[in-house]
Amino acid sequence: MADASQALFPRFAAELVTIALRDTPVVMVTGPRQSGKTTLVRDLIESHRQFITMDDETTLAAARSDPTGLVRGLDRTTIDEVQRVPDLLRAIKKSVDEDRRPGRFLLTGSANILTLPQVSESLAGRMEIVNLLPLAQAEIRHRKPAFLRAVFAGQIRKPRQMTIGEDLVEAVLIGGYPEMLRRGDPKRREAWARDYVKAIVQRDVRELADVEKLDQMPHLFRSLAHHSGQLTNFTQLGAQIGLDDKTSRKYVGILEHLFLVRRVEPWFRNQLKRLVKAPKLHFLDSGLLGAALGASTERVAGNRSAFGSLLETFVFSELAKQAPLSGEGCSLYHYRDKDKDEVDFVIETASGALIGIEVKASATVDSVDFKGLRKLAAACGDEFKLGLVLYDSETTVPFGSRLFAAPLSCLWG
Repeated sequence: MADASQALFPRFAAELVTIALRDTPVVMVTGPRQSGKTTLVRDLIESHRQFITMDDETTLAAARSDPTGLVRGLDRTTIDEVQRVPDLLRAIKKSVDEDRRPGRFLLTGSANILTLPQVSESLAGRMEIVNLLPLAQAEIRHRKPAFLRAVFAGQIRKPRQMTIGEDLVEAVLIGGYPEMLRRGDPKRREAWARDYVKAIVQRDVRELADVEKLDQMPHLFRSLAHHSGQLTNFTQLGAQIGLDDKTSRKYVGILEHLFLVRRVEPWFRNQLKRLVKAPKLHFLDSGLLGAALGASTERVAGNRSAFGSLLETFVFSELAKQAPLSGEGCSLYHYRDKDKDEVDFVIETASGALIGIEVKASATVDSVDFKGLRKLAAACGDEFKLGLVLYDSETTVPFGSRLFAAPLSCLWG
């Protein structure tokens, strides 16, 4: 595995941040801890831009005691880990209301701070948010992401380099966190992932919300790992670890705010009456999911069926990283009807064009694998641009009008 120093990887989000700083007073880069936010904003800092971090305990204490006083003396400043002092956003709002010059504040946050109840006023109209998830496969391979733009144009580009079999399994189990990429030993990656989740629960969850049963969070995390990609029943999920429906919803919401999992809502149209309208929950990194499940290349080789949920999470993460860059305002959904026909991912643009993607862990594809995609295509007519079954192979095969089996490597090739 090559050296995974973050500085070696081009981050897709860097261009989005640079553009936003030219015309927006406040730009916030949000994403999970250790995804590369601090490295990204430091790389963008000009010599005359100040950098302060709320991970410094002295600065943190000053910000908490007098956020307005701290912000009053700042201009063209980068503030790292701003979620640790939500009151800073109110002070920043007041400052930019008085001076709307672009690029005044560049913020990073390891929590979706705008959803926090203690933030009474948002910076709507004053701030642009750029999400930075762990590294995408295209970033790791130093390639420009082109998958979504191509498929919405009805095209499937042949990957320059195929990743199949054991190499695909390894890529899925490593995921995109730079620290996971640095570690060649799978046991060392697993140890880092365990410590990472433990640290988030012990510090970030405490700071984010009042959690009465903090000791249940690790159990909830593991339970979610076993349900990743499945329809979510919060009552059943909570019952497994002794939480009621309301509490389990709250705690899952906290993990969402910390960018560990993400809810995927069902896609539906009013004229389709028999659709299942329950959300799914996906982990945002397949490496973390694999560590939580105790997955390894040996276990996957011995039980390939266990690889399915990991691979689906891997594909979800790749799509989530590319969606903001498509220029089409893409949203991700899933499709499932009462007959249990489904499509793993439906990606829809703001104009209503959509594609469907089914994920299969095997090296073969059959016509039956397109059943959900055919229903989706029939329901959407010309708005349906392409339906793909992504699978572990090197070959693209047509399965009817606008339907193809395609290599998983197309995602980053």
